[in-house]
Amino acid sequence: MRYLIRALVFCLLAVPLLVAQSNVVQPGNSLVVEGIPAIPAALAETVARYSDFRAAGFQDWHPVKREMLISTRFAETNQIHRVSTPGGTRYQLTFFPDRVTGARYSPAAGDYFLFSKDVGGGEWFQIYRYDVSTGAITLLTDGGRSQNDLGVWSNSGSLTAYSSTRRNGNDRDIWIMNPADPKEHRLLLEVSGGGWSARCWSPDDKQLVVGESISVNESHLWLVDITTGQKKRLTPGDGAEKVAYGSAEFSKDGKGLYVTTDKDSEFQRLAYIDLATGTHNYLTSHIHWDVDEFDLSHDGKTIALIANEDGIGVLHLLDTAARKEKQAIKMPAGSIHGLKWHRNSRDLAFHLSSARASDDVYAVDVRIGKVERWTFSETGGINTEQFSEARLMRWKSFDGREISAFIYQPPARFTGKRPVIINIHGGPESQFTPGFLGRNNYYLNELGVTIIFPNVRGSTGYGKTFVKLDNGMKRMDSVRDIETLLDWIQTQPNLDPGRVMVTGGSYGGFMTLAVATKANERIRCALDVVGISNFVTFLQNTEAYRRNLRRVEYGDERDPEMRAYLERTAPLKNARNITKPLFVVQGYNDPRVPYTESEQMVATVRQNGSPVWYLMARDEGHGFAKKKNQDFLFYATVQFVQEFLLK
Repeated sequence: MRYLIRALVFCLLAVPLLVAQSNVVQPGNSLVVEGIPAIPAALAETVARYSDFRAAGFQDWHPVKREMLISTRFAETNQIHRVSTPGGTRYQLTFFPDRVTGARYSPAAGDYFLFSKDVGGGEWFQIYRYDVSTGAITLLTDGGRSQNDLGVWSNSGSLTAYSSTRRNGNDRDIWIMNPADPKEHRLLLEVSGGGWSARCWSPDDKQLVVGESISVNESHLWLVDITTGQKKRLTPGDGAEKVAYGSAEFSKDGKGLYVTTDKDSEFQRLAYIDLATGTHNYLTSHIHWDVDEFDLSHDGKTIALIANEDGIGVLHLLDTAARKEKQAIKMPAGSIHGLKWHRNSRDLAFHLSSARASDDVYAVDVRIGKVERWTFSETGGINTEQFSEARLMRWKSFDGREISAFIYQPPARFTGKRPVIINIHGGPESQFTPGFLGRNNYYLNELGVTIIFPNVRGSTGYGKTFVKLDNGMKRMDSVRDIETLLDWIQTQPNLDPGRVMVTGGSYGGFMTLAVATKANERIRCALDVVGISNFVTFLQNTEAYRRNLRRVEYGDERDPEMRAYLERTAPLKNARNITKPLFVVQGYNDPRVPYTESEQMVATVRQNGSPVWYLMARDEGHGFAKKKNQDFLFYATVQFVQEFLLK
């Protein structure tokens, strides 16, 4: 979900110019373009370098060799590459028109790896096997309209457990498969609900921990017998307070389970659950932030964890015997995520990004503290050392509650009151965290626009009370947070309250549309990316496997009182208030926010007579993944900003 957080960091990938004819940029054949004026080829040439950024993401260590799989893009989409040495050549292994979303080596010998891929952004992910010696690719799942996650390997490396909707398209059952022989494939656990996933195997591979997610505030862990499929609840489920559990890993001796949980706390802490007694021992109570992720070394002696410290991912190392932190290792400046130990229990890989460097892959030798950079992603020839750093700011909302945001200021050569883009993250159970802004740097460095990324109520990272503040009939309170941000902008001597654009993707798209209806006279224009225009129609049309999970957050439209509230507050029902220019972006294959949400909003707002731009990609889903489409979207966005925000 992180690409939703930075909904308008449209691409950290390299994007050559589209073919230009008659001095204008021609949209690709998959794009539906309505109301958008012709884009001059000169504009595309001007912004080209800001679309030539690349990024790399760690996928997995080879189980025997000191080499890794990464994802990066050389052509249209992210594909899997092998890197054999720090700073070495990225050797491309997969070549598909659609992006590959993950890869995991067989932990036995590394003679093959599994990867996941969908078609056209529809998120019907299928699992494939890539044989290293031959390059042969084999489809392992049904290849149809089911969604399958990549799952988790058994310790022996002979089996993998994963969740799949293949039975009925709605429930995520747990399946066991031998990837070397797909005929050895069986249903382990039939469940009800779309929030189930395999988490980890016991050291003897006889049991599997399975997670059941009800909402961001409630989840459970179950222990499943691999032979019989019988399950036993590991976590309390009948208390007055709802509790959430995240990652889980068995201790080396199999007697306990390391987990992240907000039990008895506002934040997700690392805990050890004694399986014999169910006792929770908390290991990170001294860290007053969420533990976002962790990984246990293969020798069981060290846990590497990432604490989300006011939006920055910070690495900590924990000695499992002493249950105390080890001495911190000096790390490069930036935010860390994506931890994974090599089987040697010495090398720890991660991604790192900052305002001046896109995501790249690093590894640290924890015994000597040596940090090595494994990938060096290109920046289009731009000297990124001049890019703006994020500054944390806070303001008081309508109820006196403090809301935070990260603000990026343009270079000092831009004087006077600066126009503002408010960019609202998706989720809503997510958080904007400062990192590389990619193409958004063009608005800062070349157009002199200030960009503000707010974390309104409902965002994660600030405690479980904060994340519940926008649930159900409190939904519009998060919109009021943005209205009070507009008040704050009015008080700032270097910001222009008369030139404000609001934008966001997914839930951030809903927020964009809602702000446009509630504060039409206070903004100059709005840009909505795959946004929800009416929660009633959204809940009726989103894919079945996610519907009940979303009802917990947004409210159940089947309840008459809730339905009336959702209809009354829907941007679609209040679209008559929008008289400022609106740009709507959508993927036709979006399984989360169906394209009908955008089309009904566009049709309604056009009746107001104000400018409405609409861009839909027939080969995309929940956001644009293909560079040819990202290209055109970037060009059109720059033109929209120049036409309606800057003038």
